[in-house]
Amino acid sequence: MPAEPADQAPAEPSAAVDEATRVEILSRGELEIRGRLVDASNATLLASVTLDGVTAACVYKPVAGERPLWDFPSRTLARREVAAYVLSAGAGLDVVPVTVLREGPYGTGSVQWWVDEGQVDEDGDPVSGEPGAGLVDVVPPQELPAGWRRILDAEGIDGRPVVLAHADDPTLRRMALFDAVANNADRKGGHVVRDAEGGVFGVDHGLTFNLDDKLRTVLWGWAGERLPGQDRELLAVLVRDLEGGGPVRGALDDLLATEEVDRTAERARDVLSAGRYPRPSYGRPPIPWPAF
Repeated sequence: MPAEPADQAPAEPSAAVDEATRVEILSRGELEIRGRLVDASNATLLASVTLDGVTAACVYKPVAGERPLWDFPSRTLARREVAAYVLSAGAGLDVVPVTVLREGPYGTGSVQWWVDEGQVDEDGDPVSGEPGAGLVDVVPPQELPAGWRRILDAEGIDGRPVVLAHADDPTLRRMALFDAVANNADRKGGHVVRDAEGGVFGVDHGLTFNLDDKLRTVLWGWAGERLPGQDRELLAVLVRDLEGGGPVRGALDDLLATEEVDRTAERARDVLSAGRYPRPSYGRPPIPWPAF
């Protein structure tokens, strides 16, 4: 994603840090704006955060920069970004980068650990990895990788046939489960990224946890298939937490409206009861636009 020029690049973390340390750095570190991600629809700022000699890149999305939407309550997208991380981490799915809610230079907002492949641009700023992380793509039919899940046949801008598809990858499979429970309305291919260690994550989760069913995703490759045993176990633990007032429920209650958390618990229970990945619903678009 392109960024407006910054005066100085944020330094790389001095050493690999675990998740708890990342939470601490993002929550208490000194936040400095480096540039703006100009392709984002809301104010999305590249920043650096420094704590105890460790500096890392992050993405800061201030509430003040959120554009009103007709179908989501105003000034709630940053909280939904953080709730997505809480759900992913609490359920053991681990498909969302560490994200916290805190004060920044432009007020309260979400701050997320920057995911990149260790590359920098000509100004020395970190750049995100390949959109789709090499796992989601639009390709000519003859170039479809073996074993990939075919989602949609279409025509490219030149009128030639193309295929929207994704890899049969376990992390993407967990991401599809996360999206179903979080009711993600915007899982584009470009929202799947890979970090320098090879981990795969989903980003941009402001359009989640709506009361109405809004699941729109490019990860329909497992639609109607049975949940693997391990994913089913993770989902069962999550359902018990959300319905029994566990730590994930408590954290989500601090970020979302009570009815939104209740609806999340219902969706998780419905998926668990069916034992299958959901299928697209009739009457609404199943894939976000654009798909990347």
